[in-house]
Amino acid sequence: MAHFSYVAIDKNGKEKKATVESDSVDKVELQLRKDGLIPISVKESSALSQDISLGNSNKIKPRDMGVFCRQFVSMTSAGVSIIDALAMLKDQTENKKLAAAISDTKDEVQKGHTLAESMGSQPVFDEMFVNMIDAGEASGNIETAFSRMAVQFEKNAKVQGLVKKSMMYPMVLCVVAVAVFLIMVLKVIPGYATMFSETGMTLPGITIAMMSISEFLKEYWYLVLLVIAGVVFLIRMYKKTEQGKAFFGKLAIKIPIFGKLNVKTYSALFARTLSTLLYSGIPMIDAIDAVANTMKNTLFKNQLKQARAEVAKGIALSEPLRNGGLFPPMVVHMLSIGEETGNIEEMLDKLANYYDEEVEITTQTVMAAMEPMIIVVMALIVVILIAAIMAPMLAMYDQLGSI
Repeated sequence: MAHFSYVAIDKNGKEKKATVESDSVDKVELQLRKDGLIPISVKESSALSQDISLGNSNKIKPRDMGVFCRQFVSMTSAGVSIIDALAMLKDQTENKKLAAAISDTKDEVQKGHTLAESMGSQPVFDEMFVNMIDAGEASGNIETAFSRMAVQFEKNAKVQGLVKKSMMYPMVLCVVAVAVFLIMVLKVIPGYATMFSETGMTLPGITIAMMSISEFLKEYWYLVLLVIAGVVFLIRMYKKTEQGKAFFGKLAIKIPIFGKLNVKTYSALFARTLSTLLYSGIPMIDAIDAVANTMKNTLFKNQLKQARAEVAKGIALSEPLRNGGLFPPMVVHMLSIGEETGNIEEMLDKLANYYDEEVEITTQTVMAAMEPMIIVVMALIVVILIAAIMAPMLAMYDQLGSI
């Protein structure tokens, strides 16, 4: 699928802009009309325009969505009407995008639209969330749907937080290491080298090498920045291609240390999301499709898409997942038991809780494993820098001693 940017007008005459994923312009326009929008322009996004538009993403943080769902349930459970609840939530929601979406949703509900239809016209509410609310309205369990989504968002926020935490420490140390290296190479070592070269002594090879690096960075620093920016841009463009998605998807689950963490994270997301959708009465085929769309790793997404096709033929979900080989045996085994006992939602909940704990434990393990590795790398950098400084001094002492 390609990415398409559109400009449309809603029933109130307000202009809406967003980027969606679809097969063609015609399908995007058809979906916009179904959502009650009048398309003004629809065009395929280039890789460059997609990169630029990243800062204007319509997505809301899972933690904010979890708070919104919890507050909605608390208000409606206390007897507050949906319209009044939305009005109060609009005023107390700190996230401006979410507050604006809640306000527009309230206006649509007041016009007679269902809550799901009203939320479906707002880009900040994804398809899975809207489907959950739609199913909750149809079954008369809208508070249950919001409660389940609150748990979903809270769990997602926790997993994302753990993954970010595991990356924060090494990233900070890498930044510090680069900063120390640049200061030493650009400021400290040139001063020492100049002082010793004035004495007429021959500088050691390691000091000369550091001096060469220093001179190159001072002279061609802009080229270094351009090369780094170019490499980052090319990688991001490559990641948007099907070949790139497959390469980085495979790399994410095969890379040492982080591979197992990523697999467990996707397993927890799969189990929690599928359980939430099935509890709300969404058919298995539609639920699998929705779960596949939540997967950022293209390997997991494609496997679930293939599994959906197999389930549509009457095959149990556990079979294509077992044959695919991406999900751990525990996922397949628990899912198979749930299918046999007819209690698949409860089994998926237990599976999700298990992998949530596994993600937390694995994150701590990754942190523990990376700390000594990072210390060794930083120690190596420090040793090289100290050697570049001390070598001329030792050489000078040797010369003085031989006089």
